Amino acid sequence: MSHESYESHEPRIVTGVEIVALCDAVGQMGHHIRKPLPEMFPGGSFSPDAEWILHFHCYLLRAAGRTVLVDTGIGGADSPAAGWAPVPGRLPEELSAVGVHPADVDAVVLTHLHSDHASGSIVAGAPAFPNARYVIQQAELDWVTGPMLDQVVAPLRDSLQIVYGDAELFPGIRVVHTPGHTPGHQCVEVGDFVVSGDVVLHPVQVADPAVAYVYDEDPELAVRTRTALLDRAATLAPGHFPDPFVDL
Repeated sequence: MSHESYESHEPRIVTGVEIVALCDAVGQMGHHIRKPLPEMFPGGSFSPDAEWILHFHCYLLRAAGRTVLVDTGIGGADSPAAGWAPVPGRLPEELSAVGVHPADVDAVVLTHLHSDHASGSIVAGAPAFPNARYVIQQAELDWVTGPMLDQVVAPLRDSLQIVYGDAELFPGIRVVHTPGHTPGHQCVEVGDFVVSGDVVLHPVQVADPAVAYVYDEDPELAVRTRTALLDRAATLAPGHFPDPFVDL
């Protein structure tokens, strides 16, 4: 499947904010994490030989002269995501296609510090978006360990904007603490449009938010967070669905 066949840069406009989906990659989950959902859930099954093809989406928001990037994808061939994701990611090419240079980005919101959402934050040991503040929840920094801490967070130390819960990033654009998948997971909300990261991982969870995900740090909290988000959202911009915009 060619890149052009699965992605469009047609934006959504919500309360004056332009939202553009950027597809960093498409690929099957690595073998050792191929079965993230229960084998049985209402309306279907996820069998041992089933393939879950992931779309790795990032999102660009533009409003009032500000440029905000939500998540930075899987990164280069040597990124922390290389062990399971289809590296290298295409985020630099995607940004170029919509006329954005890395230096143009004013803020990068990292929904969470899993390798497929934040590894593209660093290039050659330095911040990939040199003029941006990287917005992250303190709870996420308290939790992260291993390569993501050493290879991603450490080089970003001087560029971090740490938030504690919900916060307005720019007029009309806010981050909302949505824990469960990770302790410091956050979404970006523009009215009732939600860039939802990994609060909702698979389309079955839209129909039934109680369907669990193996890699949620706190599955019960994740269900409560997911239910609340779906109750207030009119449109989702999820991290991994085939369609980058999902009207509810």
